[in-house]
Amino acid sequence: MNCSNPVPNAQLAVLQDKIVACRKCPRLIAYCREVARVKRRAYLDWDYWGRPVPSFGDPHARMLILGLAPAAHGANRTGRMFTGDRSGDWLFRVLHATGFASQPLSRSRDDGLELRDARIAASAHCAPPDNKPTPQELRNCRHWLESELDLLPDLRVVVALGRIAFDIYLSILKDRGLIARRSDFTFGHHQIHRLPQGLPVLITSYHPSQQNTSTGKLTEEMLTRVFRSARELLS
Repeated sequence: MNCSNPVPNAQLAVLQDKIVACRKCPRLIAYCREVARVKRRAYLDWDYWGRPVPSFGDPHARMLILGLAPAAHGANRTGRMFTGDRSGDWLFRVLHATGFASQPLSRSRDDGLELRDARIAASAHCAPPDNKPTPQELRNCRHWLESELDLLPDLRVVVALGRIAFDIYLSILKDRGLIARRSDFTFGHHQIHRLPQGLPVLITSYHPSQQNTSTGKLTEEMLTRVFRSARELLS
């Protein structure tokens, strides 16, 4: 990694500022603000973020984790991806265990957590009602991910958490002419896709949503195996 080059840092910082300032999806902006106004009883003393949530992590990362969207009382409250909700509890424990995070807990954006050789982005940067952004909202947000990918030249692995993240990432590759057909790639847990033209290896995983973890569809060991594979690929 070329950690001495300040250009990606500066350009990524500008990109994150633009993401936070985005108001392209009125339904999502209104929802984020309303959640921040009403709050959840457990978080009445919090000053909710209530805006689009920027990406987070190492600007020279060789691994990008692509999720769905901020949780209403998680990242929409704390202002950092996967921070302050149960999905994040699972994810950061695993990232710490596999050497990608400096600590296993993620409570607030000033808690000292650092990602190592990893970065977290989202298919949609605003919290959606019922955790379901519309197809148009996903299309509106896709260009942020495209810009971020262009600013991560060291990228070697992409981990797609969930089917929507998988589809969004492949749609970018297809529209750029980097893959012939999206249908050549199937989604499943811990599927490893070696893509053409020197593209990052794509690993797919079930999303660590409460629905998946509480039902046993995704266990912590299953998620750990995904990031162990990513670590091995980077080694």
